[in-house]
Amino acid sequence: MKREIITTADGSKTIHIPEWNEQYHSKHGAIQEAYHVFIKHGLHYYGQSNTETVHIEEPLNSLSILEIGFGTGLNALITLLESEKLKTKVDYVGVEAYPISQEEVSGLNYASELNSDRLIFDKLHEVSWEEKHQISDQFSLKKQKKFFDEIKEKEVYNIIYFDAFGARVQPELWTEYIFKKMYDALKENGVLVTYSAKGSVRRAMQSVGFTVEKLPGPPGKREMLRAAKWRSD
Repeated sequence: MKREIITTADGSKTIHIPEWNEQYHSKHGAIQEAYHVFIKHGLHYYGQSNTETVHIEEPLNSLSILEIGFGTGLNALITLLESEKLKTKVDYVGVEAYPISQEEVSGLNYASELNSDRLIFDKLHEVSWEEKHQISDQFSLKKQKKFFDEIKEKEVYNIIYFDAFGARVQPELWTEYIFKKMYDALKENGVLVTYSAKGSVRRAMQSVGFTVEKLPGPPGKREMLRAAKWRSD
């Protein structure tokens, strides 16, 4: 399937699939979307420790994150940069069935747009799959080349970045079957965040046990969803 690099509204690049009219990130701003959905409402939300709202009882010293759709590596790069700021150790697992090519990696401008080291971004893509690599003092990465329905972990992750292609083009990724796997993979009080706000997605999440809330979406999108696996007292 043909893929091409395009520039989004905030100046950052993404990959466009003409056949699907679908992008790896929002055309309204790839970096803006990543920060809003996954960092602000995922990582930062989870990190607000010792608050009644978030239900977290211990300071955030380390956490485990699963990304559904490693794709361009943008979410991983931003999380790495945030882990350094927060002084929080992050074990990051990125699942991707169809890795992008080195040529496509070379066409992405996230490092320059984020004023970060290009070598770090390249390393995210260059390290081998199926092995854990220490990318920085605070951030480790394990990339897994597999389909999302092959995920079998139980109570491993604090946060899931659910960044699959949209339900319009891949509805099979937004089902109760997949979200049950996500629910099982999360630890108690873990959260899943996604850019989608479709009613069918919200209902599928709720049906497997998630507590789901609608939140303001990133630029170009009215709403998004955050799902929590609260501890049952």
